[in-house]
Amino acid sequence: MKGNRQTIKIKDKTFEKFIKEPEIQRVIKHIAEKINADLAGQNPLFLIILNGAFMFAADLMKSITIDCQLSFVKLSSYSGTQTTQVVRELIGLDSSIEGRCVVVVEDIVDTGMTMEHLLNNLKGLGAKEVRIATLTFKPDSFLYDYPIDYVGMRIPNDFIVGYGFDYDGYGRNSADIYKIIE
Repeated sequence: MKGNRQTIKIKDKTFEKFIKEPEIQRVIKHIAEKINADLAGQNPLFLIILNGAFMFAADLMKSITIDCQLSFVKLSSYSGTQTTQVVRELIGLDSSIEGRCVVVVEDIVDTGMTMEHLLNNLKGLGAKEVRIATLTFKPDSFLYDYPIDYVGMRIPNDFIVGYGFDYDGYGRNSADIYKIIE
């Protein structure tokens, strides 16, 4: 990443600062408080979606005070800045979810296609309940009608990088979130 930190350049694209780290951390604390209150005594399994949600999940879990377990799954539906409309499961679930409350931890829900795919899989594996916690949500892109239980920020349909979000694998390592400048 090159730039003055108000704007950064990744490969052939330029991005401008969009959401600063203190706001991200405030939102994450709020999500954690709601999850702690809603799921006390339920011993949920947090299913973290890699690669994008790793920073959100790490910060979220620091504020989760209830008994819980973690697992990871890697899914992909993006190439460059565009969704491919095909969800690829790259690393699968390694924990039994039969009869469990599962909280899917995702960095972003935009069209909802990846999450729809995952929800159907989790229900088929016997999850008692599935909740969704996402740092960002693009309501103008969302194509489905399932509920998203914990939404950090509703954002416009801009392509973003930083704080775990990437452009072709680059840009995840910023504490702030940047949006593309066309």
